[in-house]
Parts: sequence; structure tokens; C-alpha cells
Amino acid sequence: MAQQELKRELENRHVQLIAIGGTIGTGLFLGSGKAIQLAGPSIIFAYLIVGIAIFFVMRALGELLLSKAGYQSFTDIAEDYLGPRAAFVTGWTYWFCWIMTAMADIIAVGIYVQYWFDIPQWIPEVLCLVILLGLNLLTVKNFGELEFWFALIKVVTILALIAIGIILLVIGFKTDAGTVTVKNIWGHGGMFPNGITGFLLSFQMVVFAFVGVELVGVSAAETSDPEKNIPSAINKIPLRILFFYVGAIIALLCINPWTELSPAESPFVKTFALVGIPIAAGIINFVVLTSAASACNSGMFSTSRILYNLGKNDQAPSQFAKLNKNHVPRNGLLISTLVLSVGALLSKFIPEQAFGIVTTISAICFIWVWGVVLICHIKYKKTQPQLHEKSKFKAPFTPFINYVVLALFAIILIIMLFAEETRPALLLTPLWFILLFVLHYSNRRKRGN
Repeated sequence: MAQQELKRELENRHVQLIAIGGTIGTGLFLGSGKAIQLAGPSIIFAYLIVGIAIFFVMRALGELLLSKAGYQSFTDIAEDYLGPRAAFVTGWTYWFCWIMTAMADIIAVGIYVQYWFDIPQWIPEVLCLVILLGLNLLTVKNFGELEFWFALIKVVTILALIAIGIILLVIGFKTDAGTVTVKNIWGHGGMFPNGITGFLLSFQMVVFAFVGVELVGVSAAETSDPEKNIPSAINKIPLRILFFYVGAIIALLCINPWTELSPAESPFVKTFALVGIPIAAGIINFVVLTSAASACNSGMFSTSRILYNLGKNDQAPSQFAKLNKNHVPRNGLLISTLVLSVGALLSKFIPEQAFGIVTTISAICFIWVWGVVLICHIKYKKTQPQLHEKSKFKAPFTPFINYVVLALFAIILIIMLFAEETRPALLLTPLWFILLFVLHYSNRRKRGN
């Protein structure tokens, strides 16, 4: 039935801005302060390394998605190249990734609103979830419009920061922390002031900063012209990484010595305050509020689509495969929103640890999903050479680069094991995968497979 198919209502401008929104999020606006404290100026190299790795993941994903018209998600790809068990685990893990990420973001929304209004934190959290749910239930185009405007706010903020940084450099502006100069980048202990250890420990938060960039792939099923729009969005990722991440961090470090930035507050707030903008804190608070709402919106969109595909593939209750009259997976949206609301409520009992725990678990699970994409591409190139040969969007340097990126991901996981803040979440996360393997085995036995 036509009603039970996702509708292609995302236009090119939606896809392009979803791609930008995926590369600018809570990890940059909130997490960069902690990452800078750990790595110092060498955080620039950490963003470059992880950003390049993610670009190759996205090129592999892009080629896979365009190799078969029926692909709508990671689960479809994993099903073809790694089998039903891998598809089951990867699909539910991707859902879990976004649930954990959106939990952190919805809690952040409540905190940000308290900056202006002295009300209980749960009120703006629930209100935000209800508004986003209502808009997402209407049409997929509403999701695209929301992300379009959310992303524009992020872009304008980064542009303003970089422009102000350039102006202050040219005029030699003096702040409370000293003169604005390029020498601030390396003039306070060098590029690696905390050694290689600090540099490596920053990778967890850097990985989290990039979660969501693959949303271009999830939205592939609902673009009006995927063969044109998806390659365009993916190929622009390197420029976006250089500009929005590396450019923003360089501007921050030129205006403020890294030693002046606190992990407890957004470095963006600190920067605008130092240059003498009276309402800087309020401006940036609004930006990070919209950024958190945007990330939560993306989480609701992606989790509902993942549940839809799991339902279609008999890896979840069939109710998730049903769409409403607007071609939106209503049941998936409702369940994801319900889980998010419960998670936000529970997270309030451990407010100081909650963000760190959920972001670490999210980063670990995203590494799994990205790793599955790379492994599927390796098998695709080996078993479907004719498709690769005909591809108009070949992933470069494969399969060699796939193995290199997989090795990098393995190293990052090992680093997390040695860091006190990330070790508990890393040791707990395997329980999720064990649960999924048990559920998959149970599901197969019920079906007599």
C-alpha cells in the first residue's frame, strides 16, 4: 500500500542543512570546553583526525545507499552484507544511540530555560518534547523545516564568532585575558601542554561532537532526489569540518588562551563575554538551547524511522511499521518520545554524572554503527564488484582506508577504558549488546528459524 511507504518530502535545502546541523551540535557548543581542557590547543588535531575518519565513513555509506534503490537505513545494508543478526543489533543500537543522545539534550533544554525562568526543570523538558512530537507527527517536511532554521541559527553563531575573531586579531584587541593574537594558540605550554595523554583523552568528547553527521544517510529514504542530494551533502562535509569545527576552535583560542576556558561553561559564552558584548550570555544560551532542541528533534526523527524499518523487517513489533495518513511512523515516534521522557526524569536523580554517562554510551554505540558501515562496504566491494564498478559515487582509497578507520575506532575505545570518567560507561555498554543477542535468539526461536 502506498500509505505504508515513507514519503519523499525533503528538498535539497533540507538535506544540506540537516548535514550542517549534524556537524554542529551539543558536542561543539557544550563539550568543547572539556575537550580543550584535556588536550589544550592540540584539540584542533583531534577534530581533524576524527572528522577525516567520519568523512570516509560517510563516503562508504553514500556508496552503499546509492547502490540499491530499496535501501532506507543501516539495517537494510547490514541485513544484506552481515545477516539478520547484525541487522537486528545495529538497528536497535542506532535507536539506542539517539535515545541516549536525545536524553542528554532534553535535560539540557530544561537547564537552559531555567536561565530565564525560575520554574521546575521538567516543565520545559516535557513542553519541548510535546511540541517536537506534534510537529514530527504532521509531515516529514516539518522536520526538514525545523532543522533548516535550527541549523541557520548555529551557522550564524559560528560565522559571528569567526568574524569577530578576525576583526579582533586585525585591531589587536585587548580582553581581560590579554591581547587577541594567533600566538595565544601555542603560547601557553605549546600545542600539547598536557602531553599525548591529554590529547588522547579528548577523543571521546570529539567523537560525540560528530554524532548525527550520518543523519544524511537516515534521511536518504525521504529525499526527493537522493542520487544528487546525498553525494552533494556528503562531499561538503570536509569543508564544514574545517570551517565550523577547526575554524571556530582556532577563533576561540586566538581570543582566549586555552588556560582561561573552563570545562564547566561553554567557551562560546566566555568568548562573547570577554569581547564586551553585554548580552553575550543570553545570546549564547539561546543558541545552545536551540542546538539542544535541534539534536532532540533529530533524535526523534531518526529513532522513529529506525523503529519503522525494524518493524518492516520483522525485527520489532509490526505496529512500528504502520504509518499515519501523513506517511509518518506515528507509533515509533510515540514510543521514542515516551522513552525519552522517562530517561529525562531518571537523569535528574544524577544531574552531575548523567550527561557524561549518556554521551559516552552514545559515542560507543555510534562507533559500533559507523564500524558496521565500514565492514559492510568491505564486503560490498568484495562480493559485488560489478556494483562498485558501476557506482557514480565510489568511496575513495577502499578497502585500505576502511581498515585504518576501524583501527582508529578500536584505539579510541581502548583509550576510554583507561579514562576514569568513561570507563564505567564502556564497561556497562556491552550489557546492551548481550541483551540484543539474547532477544534476537529468542525472536528466531519464536519464529521457528
